[in-house]
Amino acid sequence: MSIKAMDFSLRINPSICFTQNPPKPSSKLRFLTVRCSLPLTSDDAATGLAERPWKVADARLVLEDGSIWKAKSFGASGTQVGEVVFNTSLTGYQEILTDPSYAGQFVLMTNPHIGNTGVNFDDEESRQCFLAGLVIRSLSITTSNWRCAETLGDYLAERNIMGIYDVDTRAITRRLRQDGSLIGVLSTEQSRSDEELLEMSRSWDIVGIDLISGVTCNASYEWVDKTKLDWDFNSNGRDQETYRVVAYDFGIKHNILRRLASYGCKITVVPSTWPAAETLKVKPDGVLFSNGPGDPSAVPYAVETVKEILGKVPVFGICMGHQLLGQALGGKTFKMKFGHHGGNHPVCNLRNGRVEISAQNHNYAVDPASLPEGVEVTHVNLNDGSCAGLAYPALNVMSLQYHPEASPGPHDSDCGKNFFPTSLDFCLFT
Repeated sequence: MSIKAMDFSLRINPSICFTQNPPKPSSKLRFLTVRCSLPLTSDDAATGLAERPWKVADARLVLEDGSIWKAKSFGASGTQVGEVVFNTSLTGYQEILTDPSYAGQFVLMTNPHIGNTGVNFDDEESRQCFLAGLVIRSLSITTSNWRCAETLGDYLAERNIMGIYDVDTRAITRRLRQDGSLIGVLSTEQSRSDEELLEMSRSWDIVGIDLISGVTCNASYEWVDKTKLDWDFNSNGRDQETYRVVAYDFGIKHNILRRLASYGCKITVVPSTWPAAETLKVKPDGVLFSNGPGDPSAVPYAVETVKEILGKVPVFGICMGHQLLGQALGGKTFKMKFGHHGGNHPVCNLRNGRVEISAQNHNYAVDPASLPEGVEVTHVNLNDGSCAGLAYPALNVMSLQYHPEASPGPHDSDCGKNFFPTSLDFCLFT
């Protein structure tokens, strides 16, 4: 082992350095020599050095517009492509991570501080994480919550989900608001060039892809998980299975099912391709078409199922279910500029003039001008005027574009009445 040494010499004039009004130059100088030595290996590499106490940038987010954002990684490693969207929720990052509607997307949180409450296993909204990755400004180095079971980084790593932090999320959000949602590639692989990642982002598209088939259940099942008393808003219908509901799983969230159960519903969850004839055979009191990811025009089989059920049983749609109902009724859907993602979207109920702060997560919307006569727009998003709710009394149809169960988010829309449009007292959401 060799020793490499460096000498530093410093010439100091004390009368000049340590007085407020330095005198004229003097020849009285002092010399200080510092010798630094470092043991080296045979290949001249330093030995015995501790790791840096800080993490350096080891990841890149490359957007299809050519911008490259260097960041630090946490969670899983590798390379992943997805659509970048921003979410304005202040809390509830675990529910967002497990919301199947985010399949194929990188979720950028505008709230800068993420991870401070860790992760628990009670707040999961599905059986796994379906999003492509998580983009945040600041990753909390500690957790503080009585329900915390593990850190956010460990949680993502175990589920093979990539995350990055120490990136300018405000600048990316402004870019998305100006240019619309962008396809991006997230990579920790230094062997891949920026040009290669840029080409990947420009050669992939989320439009027209059936994302529902990747998040739906494989077989039908009965929902048996009851809503815990601490989170239950209704005590009258609890444990009274009064109504039989068939819920189509296009990416359904657990709290939608919990809210139904708390109002006395016996729920059978079925896959997205479940035949309408099988649904009608059990003679349900109502059918729920759930939320889900992606483009409603990419799942024509689901639209046909909705058409076969309309008019035969009361139906209710949420998010993707709302869009599928709009198409089944003869309307059209379109891709929004950057969509609605967050727990602070104001919606006006046009029937009573009531304004609700809602939780939303969608990139597509129903075009109200394309709807046939008789279909009523019941709710409007006050940020951009887009359609947020439909009703067609002639066929006992009702739907909402947003998430009335609000997990996470405010519970303004969960008023315990007017869920399914029927003369029965079959109620859950406004």
